Amino acid sequence: MHRRWVAAWALVGLGVLSLVGGVLLPGEGAPVTITGAGSTFDYPLFSTMFARYHQLHPDVQVNYQSIGSGGGQQQLFAGTVEFGASDAPLTDEQQRAHPTIVHLPITVGAVAVGYNLPGVGSGLRLTGDVLARIYLGEIVRWSDPAIARLNPGRRLPGLPIAVVHRADGSGTTFIFTSYLSAVSPQWAAKVGRGVSVAWPAGVGAKGSEGVAGQVRQTPGGIGYFEMAYAVQNRIPMALVQNMAGRWVAPSVHGASVGAAQAAARMPADLRAVFVNAPGADTYPIAGFSWLLVDSRRVRPALLDLVTWMIHDGQRYAAPLGYAPLPAPVVRRDEEKLRSLRAGH
Repeated sequence: MHRRWVAAWALVGLGVLSLVGGVLLPGEGAPVTITGAGSTFDYPLFSTMFARYHQLHPDVQVNYQSIGSGGGQQQLFAGTVEFGASDAPLTDEQQRAHPTIVHLPITVGAVAVGYNLPGVGSGLRLTGDVLARIYLGEIVRWSDPAIARLNPGRRLPGLPIAVVHRADGSGTTFIFTSYLSAVSPQWAAKVGRGVSVAWPAGVGAKGSEGVAGQVRQTPGGIGYFEMAYAVQNRIPMALVQNMAGRWVAPSVHGASVGAAQAAARMPADLRAVFVNAPGADTYPIAGFSWLLVDSRRVRPALLDLVTWMIHDGQRYAAPLGYAPLPAPVVRRDEEKLRSLRAGH
């Protein structure tokens, strides 16, 4: 599987995916460029999806800027892109200010907690409470008794914990802080959840690739990012205790279980959050990622692209560590797309 991850990541550049060129064959339409920006969480998947779509439709060019969910939202608000990609839904206040923006779930992903501990392999156990205390700056060394009690038999170094978080507006941050808020009353009261929060401890890095890179090069480092980045960078991932009390690693299956539960109670606007979902196999730090489109400014080419992404494009999710959309969510997306087509 890792070969497939690396092969897909050969398409990843410096955070901007620009699929251009393509030979127009007789009878094909005029070249079309679709612009989007946002989630770094989605970027490994998008790099594969958009490359494949371009192979199938050489006249369609997709230019995607991987700048973070907050940046994607702002560019969509400003009308400088046709779609934003975000792992955080718009807040109620944002939705009221931009009532024509529609949420279309596009994939499901697990947020890994990665760390750099020389001599300590994968599978370090961490509870939500301990994670919250680390990010609050209360647990500052890896040999702290709170971590040692969760990991009997492991020799933990006395290294200082080097906390790394996102410096930019981030849907991955939204998923991570939503989880911490769900499991830690102290975190909920002091920090809360959002695409940007006032971090009590640590240093910031830009994008999931920045957080992963900082963790990889810093002994004692800890950070959070979509699990594709952990696998690509060979960063050990923590086991996190779920609501059922089981220790689970980030996985496609673990994210799928929570997404399936969320699908059963999906609200009309499709803004469903499902961190810390019940179930023996559920990985608790996971969520949907959405394409955001403005219903006043959608072209048939964009609607065709999204239709392909939620159907044929889903085959590329699992090999890259993302969970395919549950069938009920695909049906809800189809309903939204039909309404967008009918409006144009």
